Amino acid sequence: MQTFYRGRRLRRTPTIRNMMEEVTLRAADLMMGYIVVETEDRNFRKPIPSLPGMDQLSLDQLELQVEKAVDCGLQSLMLFGVPASKDPVGSGAYAENGIIQQAVRRLKKRWPQLWVVTDVCLCEYTSHGHCGLLAQGDTTGRVLNDPTLELIARTALSHARAGADMVAPSDMMDGRIQAIRAALDGEGYEELPIMSYAVKYASAYYGPFRDAAESCPQFGDRRTYQMDPALVSDGMREAAADISEGADIIMVKPAGPYLDMIVRVSERYDVPVAAYQVSGEYAMIRATAANGWINEEAVIMESLIGIRRAGAKLIMTYFTEELLRKKLVQ
Repeated sequence: MQTFYRGRRLRRTPTIRNMMEEVTLRAADLMMGYIVVETEDRNFRKPIPSLPGMDQLSLDQLELQVEKAVDCGLQSLMLFGVPASKDPVGSGAYAENGIIQQAVRRLKKRWPQLWVVTDVCLCEYTSHGHCGLLAQGDTTGRVLNDPTLELIARTALSHARAGADMVAPSDMMDGRIQAIRAALDGEGYEELPIMSYAVKYASAYYGPFRDAAESCPQFGDRRTYQMDPALVSDGMREAAADISEGADIIMVKPAGPYLDMIVRVSERYDVPVAAYQVSGEYAMIRATAANGWINEEAVIMESLIGIRRAGAKLIMTYFTEELLRKKLVQ
């Protein structure tokens, strides 16, 4: 009698299915993002309509929010800041007492073991909304790469001085990892790792975050420094360049639409790969679930398992708090 493969033998019960799992999702794999606002209102908490369940938070409210998450098992987070005022050179990004610097000091004092990562960029701090310096009078959004490097490095160094455990440059300037590494090493932060947004595409999926962080470009777009979605080789070159300059972790952003890049980078380079499930991915799942069209919890888990399966070691996702609270990960 002809025999054939009976895969169902190992799928019969939840117990055997759990035993056979090859990809798992743990609390240690997940990073939560928080948007902290510089304000005199200590009770400031503003819901973000395009990111249901997410709020802009004052420093006091950030601490309260993180307290609940830590009690549920949160191990790492990333901070994004919205300053009280903005200017053409993004001075709030590298101010000694800037909003991110204040937030880092407060969180590390309260939870020394909590892994606090900072987003390093200028777009949330510049009045024009671009990720670097522009030529005087420029209305096209063409960022001056090399002059911006000094400010990006100053920003990363200010975060390190405040106590950040890792810096994550997202600006996409050429040579920024080398500039940051030199600045950190020059002041004794040789052991502070850099997680580079290396494979970062000029994506339409960022829309809700730009609303939340108040960082939409006032003119032009970011396609001259973020990558074209149709390019594969460019992403591989960016990853190789950042690794050669000293990046410790390579991030792919967005995650879901670029699973192929997560696979390629993780297979090509011997460094950990992170993935950012961005605001648009989060918002789409929330909105579809709100209409009753999907099982929200199941889709959240499936989307994240897919990212892990592609090769991501670390996932930045706004679902982290919910997964911990519901004990869907340990």
